[in-house]
Amino acid sequence: MKTYVAMIAAALLPIILLWLYIWKRDPKKEPFKQLLKAFLYGVGICIPVVVVELGVNWLLFGDAVPATLLAATQEAFIEAALVEESFKLLALWLVLRKNPYFDEHFDGVVYAVSVGLGFAALENVLYVVGAEDWGMVALMRALLAVPGHYAFAVLMGYYYALYHFVDHSAKNAISILLVPVIAHGIYDLLCLSTNIEPELAVAIFIGLIYFCIKMHRVAYAHLNTLIEKDKEL
Repeated sequence: MKTYVAMIAAALLPIILLWLYIWKRDPKKEPFKQLLKAFLYGVGICIPVVVVELGVNWLLFGDAVPATLLAATQEAFIEAALVEESFKLLALWLVLRKNPYFDEHFDGVVYAVSVGLGFAALENVLYVVGAEDWGMVALMRALLAVPGHYAFAVLMGYYYALYHFVDHSAKNAISILLVPVIAHGIYDLLCLSTNIEPELAVAIFIGLIYFCIKMHRVAYAHLNTLIEKDKEL
């Protein structure tokens, strides 16, 4: 029992820390009830995401196991990134469409991160609890996978806010989904490629770390941009 408690705590700690970080940066705090709703929507989409991903996997690969770079690219961008980010966007839209508290640019990020971390929470618990070396899995996911979902959510929330408050252009509308899908797809492809090309695993892992650093710098810059826009209101 104590081991399971430790597993769940290790899986949820990075979720809590990242959520607190984005909550503290919000100049005008959102009602906790609304944020909890967004988080639970993120948890709830895990079930349809798994069903759709299994269907997409079967359509793409049948009974075969993806073992080529092309297959890894399809798995990363179509099966994982496109499906997961589409459902996150659906959840975000459901949360914000009649939300009277969605009245500042930064709110787009707060709600998107709540959805993204809700999804990451259940996913992380399942990965950690199902692993033999759960401590290492929890550590690696705390450093890479969970911050990845956070960064994808920041990107989605940023463009959602731009489209809603600043410019109803087709570019911003497309970017709401396209930008996080591209970022998510590149991240997953780098992760999968370490198994596809084991002789290049070290170089690919270094590339993954570099990409994550750059992605988080972009996400951080976007946060500051939205805060500045809210000061102009």
